[in-house]
Amino acid sequence: MTPFPWAAWGANLAITAVAVLMLAVAGYAIGVRRGRHDGADVLWGLGFVLVALVTAVSATVLDPAGPAWRRWLVVLLVALWGGRLAWHIARRNRGRGEDRRYVELLARSPGTAFRKVYLTQCAVMWLVSLPVQVAAYGAVGGWGLVVTVAGVLVWAVGFGFETVGDAQLARFTADPANRGAVLDTGLWRFTRHPNYFGDACVWWGLGILALHHPAGLVGLVGVAAITVNLVRGTGAALLERDIAGRRPGYADYVRRTSGFLPLPPRAPHRAG
Repeated sequence: MTPFPWAAWGANLAITAVAVLMLAVAGYAIGVRRGRHDGADVLWGLGFVLVALVTAVSATVLDPAGPAWRRWLVVLLVALWGGRLAWHIARRNRGRGEDRRYVELLARSPGTAFRKVYLTQCAVMWLVSLPVQVAAYGAVGGWGLVVTVAGVLVWAVGFGFETVGDAQLARFTADPANRGAVLDTGLWRFTRHPNYFGDACVWWGLGILALHHPAGLVGLVGVAAITVNLVRGTGAALLERDIAGRRPGYADYVRRTSGFLPLPPRAPHRAG
């Protein structure tokens, strides 16, 4: 097996760390100018596109023996995912007030938006992007082609799940008749968070794609981090913290619908 270019990859980690730090500074400056910080959610997807692009360019210089097609395949996958997510969030936020999460955070700790929102988010972004950075380095043999195909297939399942789930929710919430109701049809019939499940699959696909070399196991640290965050951190767990109080039917929805993995719905509870 061809040795992995650890020195080149280490240099790439430093370069991308600087890139995400600059993104945090720029995002904070824009947020201060706008007087609101929900734009950080838009920067989340775009930041990964930035990391993928910086990595592809850096790898071309630092590891010229590596296959260019694979580097730009990773850029394409990340750009499709990150670009769609940024566009979806920007469209969803248009015409709305500041996100309540940022209102509550800044009310508790005024003046700390840079550290608690932008810097923290970009640090997590850098960690999660490890498989993207690993995938751009090192030679690809027969096993590498296998994991590339497998990774793209898993990514495609996740991208489709997330895209369809977001579209179904957008149509549902756009109808005034559904105000206060719970979406329990389509993909939302099988999981309470099809968009988060799809997000996790996207990153597991990228993690698999990085396993062209044993060094790719490092990338699974980032995949595990985003999965835990989606299930227990700022994803599903945070969203459901007070949603039952705002949507009366949500408690019953929780009883019959899987929290994350898509599963057949359970039979409704019958009293007596």
